[in-house]
Amino acid sequence: MKYPDTVQELIQTLRQGDYLADRGLATAVFVAMHMQRPLLLEGEVGVGKTQIAKALASVFGRTLIRLQCYEGIDTNQALYEWDYARQLLHIRALSERNIEDEAAVEKLFGPQFLLERPLMQAVQAGDDAVLLIDEVDRADDEFEAFLLEVLSDFQISIPEVGTIKAETPPLVVLTSNRTRDLHDALKRRCMYHWIDYPTPDREVEIVTVQAPGVSEALARKVVAAVNRLREMDLVKPPGVAETIDWARTLEFLGESQLSADVADVTLGSVVKDRDDLALVRDNIKEITSNA
Repeated sequence: MKYPDTVQELIQTLRQGDYLADRGLATAVFVAMHMQRPLLLEGEVGVGKTQIAKALASVFGRTLIRLQCYEGIDTNQALYEWDYARQLLHIRALSERNIEDEAAVEKLFGPQFLLERPLMQAVQAGDDAVLLIDEVDRADDEFEAFLLEVLSDFQISIPEVGTIKAETPPLVVLTSNRTRDLHDALKRRCMYHWIDYPTPDREVEIVTVQAPGVSEALARKVVAAVNRLREMDLVKPPGVAETIDWARTLEFLGESQLSADVADVTLGSVVKDRDDLALVRDNIKEITSNA
């Protein structure tokens, strides 16, 4: 499927994948796609940064390749590794058959023993893939520098195999929750966009699209309560994902109102920290007032 010709067309296309993008986000995605630049998304947890990559893969019929970053991730885990267990079995088989053929030994480092990791998969897939590099801020500075190099030319050199280069780069989406600041060099390489919490009306629309069984009236009550939670001094303010979960929970329980009692017993779907739970329960009547 070819890319849309306008930002408005992209907004409508994403909506077909149940993703409601505002004009700012859609413009950033539009530019990144057409200029073949990585897209770096920052924002609060649960505002839809990861979901946009999934939606893009879905609506454009591409394979989603996800690299989940974490503290201590290294290049082997992102690029490729050799299947040492299979190599040892191959060596044993050669030994038992008394084969000393040099070519057979060289095959130990052939493609059949190569374990492809997300970055290598994305390079080989090219524009048939959407590469999601999730929570890049959790990786260390060295890994970030390595990513910058890969994203610059989409080329991987494997000493035993050769150089693999993408004819056309995949669409790349990087996400960050800002647990640390990313280097300017990486930001300069990317199209950047900050995703904030949506307006109440937009959040209601998101809830009704993602959870079609939830009535608009109930969605408005939930969104109003969640916005009050975000105004509190919580360790982990709820994101849009939690809003949707809370609405779905209430629908599943057959609730059409959000009373203090109902909110109290369903808080586990929206508040994910023990201290936050205590604080919210102390203010539960105020939070659910007019809800």
